[in-house]
Amino acid sequence: MPVPSLEFFGFTFIVATLFRLAPKAQWRRAIMLVANVVFLAGFASKPAAYTPLAAFLAFGYAALHVIQGGDVRSPPTSGAFVFAILAAFVWLKKYSFVPRDALLPFPYVVVGLSYIFFRVLHLLIDASQDALPERIRLIDYLGYTLNFSCLVSGPIQRYQDYARVGPSAPAPLDVMVTGEALERIITGFFKVSVVSVALLALHDHALGTLSSEQALGERVLLGVAIIALYPLYLYANFSGYTDCVIGAGRILGLVLPENFARPFTAANFMDFWSRWHITLSSWLKTYVYSPLLLISMRRLASPYFEPWLAVAAFFVTFFLVGVWHGQTSEFLFFGVLQGGGVAVNKLYQIMMTTRLGRRRYRALCENLAYRSLARGMTFAWFAFTLLWFWSNWRQLGTLASTLGSVTCLVVGVALVIIADIALVALEAVRSCARRWLWLGGPILLSRYWRTVWGTTLAVVSFAVLAVMNMKAPDIVYQAF
Repeated sequence: MPVPSLEFFGFTFIVATLFRLAPKAQWRRAIMLVANVVFLAGFASKPAAYTPLAAFLAFGYAALHVIQGGDVRSPPTSGAFVFAILAAFVWLKKYSFVPRDALLPFPYVVVGLSYIFFRVLHLLIDASQDALPERIRLIDYLGYTLNFSCLVSGPIQRYQDYARVGPSAPAPLDVMVTGEALERIITGFFKVSVVSVALLALHDHALGTLSSEQALGERVLLGVAIIALYPLYLYANFSGYTDCVIGAGRILGLVLPENFARPFTAANFMDFWSRWHITLSSWLKTYVYSPLLLISMRRLASPYFEPWLAVAAFFVTFFLVGVWHGQTSEFLFFGVLQGGGVAVNKLYQIMMTTRLGRRRYRALCENLAYRSLARGMTFAWFAFTLLWFWSNWRQLGTLASTLGSVTCLVVGVALVIIADIALVALEAVRSCARRWLWLGGPILLSRYWRTVWGTTLAVVSFAVLAVMNMKAPDIVYQAF
């Protein structure tokens, strides 16, 4: 069942109706479990295809049960379970360094495995630290790890939040909340089915049109379009999906965490990763960055080394962001670029703070021209790193040779300038629009305007799908 699609929304509303009518928590848990199994069953027709995923879940629960038993909550034992889960994940995802003879010889379901992995690992680590609110029963474990509303591509929700607002205590639903949830679903569906499709078509057209025989100016424009359009497509596709599942989850009575916070307005690359795929970066900061930094500081207990240890910890953390995305050398290098970008950003902050002092450096960061340039450079760097996200080494070599070395440099400079101007203009338009007041508040945030806008987006989305006879677009992050 594609997410988002009309089938998914219909399924969600049926489950939500049954869920809301259930008078007891145990009935709601049972309804959610059945819904999760039915949703998952749509990805393969042969039961054997689910065997590896079932074994992964079973081992995770067995490990959790042992850790929560209280007798073996020692770091070596917990660490062994965590390592085993990590090894199983790498094996099932078929990373390139795993010998081919060691892989399973039949196709099996891996949809959602990456996000299940994060949830299981979170449970094991928190259980070893006695940070879970309760001893987790099997039905709650399966309800949490297989939650159909965010199984495919997240967001990654902590168990503590799921237990607080979930089958045991669903969030209340009234007319206003329902309207906001539907508005979120419609906006997300429009972003996925219309905006992302158009952006990808433009990106592919620019890539197919580029030729070494073209004039310098034309190659520069096409080069900028190829690099700049993909992050916009990825944002529309993934954030649109997130809008849909957060809205669907709210109707179900779940409160899923936000995954995006206007990432292209980030002041630097570190700020960008606090706004893009927030639940992933937050998870890694909690379970990789903080423990790694703490262990390093204990071994090198000196204030002098602390900033440099933070740089190293940032690199490792965001290198893992890239490695998690895929199994090839391209994604390995994508991780190097992500970790390198954050690490260099941190080094720059250390250098500027040392040279200018905290107050003067803060004042510099608040300067409009400096902030605008930083935003343009941040977007350009992220767009550059995504070249290893959507292509391979051979395609990159062809693209570089077609553009030429000089044109590549011009494209880089032009990309920064265009991104800088576009983001400044976007912020100016947004600020100006918020000054249009009606009934004591910004007109664009009024219930009347949002109803009209949502209705328009719904009509346009359905019209585009009907005219173009398209199926629901794929979600990029479903592949991970």
